[in-house]
Amino acid sequence: MKTTINKLKSSRIEILFEIPWHEFQQFFNKAIDSLSSEAKVAGFRDKNIPASLLEKEIGQEKILWQAAQFAIKEKYSYFVQEKAIEAIGTPKISILKLAKNNPFSFKVVVDVIPEIDLPDYKELAKNVQKKKIKVEDKDIEESLDLLKKSRPKFEQLNREAREGDFVEIEYSSPQIESGKVYYDRFFLGKGGFTKGFEDNIQGMEIGQEKKFVVSFPSDYHKKELASKEAEISLKLKNVQLAKFPEINDEFAKSLGKFKNLTELKESIKQGIIQEREKEEKERIRSEVLDKISSMSEFEVPKTLVDVEIEALMNDLKEKVSNQLKMSFEDYLKNINKTEEQLKESFHKQAEKMTRQFLIIREIGKKEKIEVSDEEAEEAANEFLKKYPNAQKAEKDIDPARLKDYYKGVLFNEKVFQILESASGKENEK
Repeated sequence: MKTTINKLKSSRIEILFEIPWHEFQQFFNKAIDSLSSEAKVAGFRDKNIPASLLEKEIGQEKILWQAAQFAIKEKYSYFVQEKAIEAIGTPKISILKLAKNNPFSFKVVVDVIPEIDLPDYKELAKNVQKKKIKVEDKDIEESLDLLKKSRPKFEQLNREAREGDFVEIEYSSPQIESGKVYYDRFFLGKGGFTKGFEDNIQGMEIGQEKKFVVSFPSDYHKKELASKEAEISLKLKNVQLAKFPEINDEFAKSLGKFKNLTELKESIKQGIIQEREKEEKERIRSEVLDKISSMSEFEVPKTLVDVEIEALMNDLKEKVSNQLKMSFEDYLKNINKTEEQLKESFHKQAEKMTRQFLIIREIGKKEKIEVSDEEAEEAANEFLKKYPNAQKAEKDIDPARLKDYYKGVLFNEKVFQILESASGKENEK
């Protein structure tokens, strides 16, 4: 067999195969055997029909075509494995010559992982400046305030609703989902409704009903309501006053694990430090990758970018369904875009993510990084321990896929640890 490899791009190759007839004949015979069940020759049982009669009955063209499929599958797979070609995606195959007693030739065009000439990535990592993590008193006070506001006690009110009260309402409109009745609870003045909606609630009493008209701005997130008016029918169900606890030792003790306010503040401080350290680590990693990427010349395979775009689309569809509680078709109508337009908008992000993936992969190869099955299994088991329902986990999660996922996670983490160890403390500021 003769083969020729031509580089079409840095991430795409063309492989030409030519198989002499004496070698191709085994596939021709295999095709006859495979198709023999279709032949019916009078006076012969299926397995006893001579090859010459089978060939005539089945048709030479059909046999050659089947033989070509057998040959392509075997020869291409073996060649890619033997030459350690990192092919990605579905290859495009073209038959160039197919005739009995002649060499069989075909062409394969396939995307491959490109060669990447990396810069001195450790030196680049070393020059990325670290920021010193600081936590000020006001940061702790802001966190305490949020903590306090998350634990209100409600007092029933028998007066009209005022700004700041916690209200419960029921409302509908013929212009909004054909009069669907909505129920909501919020602090009056902070409910996030369109302008004028909450103003109409002020002064109402429990049980009172009211009709009013609101206007939606031109940039309203639901496009079908943008620049339009809606008649609202609203009933005030309840009015309560929220009383928030005083920030002191008793408040700290009420949270369960603190002896006093000082301990609570220290816990909040450590929590803020951990969160900011995590954010700083992500910032440094992103900056290092950006620097390496800007100094690395290689073509990103379209196949991998398309895979990343599909992953981003699937994530978005899941969020729309689970968080916005709406169909993807309705979501597309609201943002006035087609799915193809969304995919196009993801292209730049997907290309960047793919470039980073290839760079991390190349650094890992150079540093001879490996992740053992035991490491991946341990990480997967740690995840499963935190899964809310063990029985549900067995149904929802494929153990092999989870293990492969954590192999990738641990591989990336080991690469970043090498880059971070190269950066050095002298750059902290």
